[in-house]
Amino acid sequence: MPVQVHVSRAAGLSARGIPRADSFRNWAQTALQAVRRRRASELSVYIVDSAEGRELNRHYRSRDYATNVLSFPAELPPGVRLPLLGDLILCAPVVAREAAEQHKPLRHHYAHMTIHGVLHLLGYDHLVDAEAERMEALERRALAQLGIADPYETA
Repeated sequence: MPVQVHVSRAAGLSARGIPRADSFRNWAQTALQAVRRRRASELSVYIVDSAEGRELNRHYRSRDYATNVLSFPAELPPGVRLPLLGDLILCAPVVAREAAEQHKPLRHHYAHMTIHGVLHLLGYDHLVDAEAERMEALERRALAQLGIADPYETA
């Protein structure tokens, strides 16, 4: 199952602490494998700062704060069959802050947020308990394949 992941970061945003593009590709592919998707897939990952993350969250979700990941599934016209899944926006400062607060490696949190976002692109959600349990189980499975601990396990 080929997956193309286009990674870019906001102008002026330092690359420090941000994983390489091949890491995002690996994490996206792992998420797709967790749901047994075999078709070719394509998505973009855009890394932003807090100001842009806040503006995007305010504009698209009416929430006035920067969040860790925003997911924008591709909305293709009926009959158009392309491998596009959509776009992920990751807010680097929020991901870094959460990783520190949760005492986990920054790279592991980026992996989790990428997998979480890809699942959203595929239609998974966590608004209802049963859906949240299903989505979290898929995240755990994908992260375990990467050797990353269960992010929902409480100490």
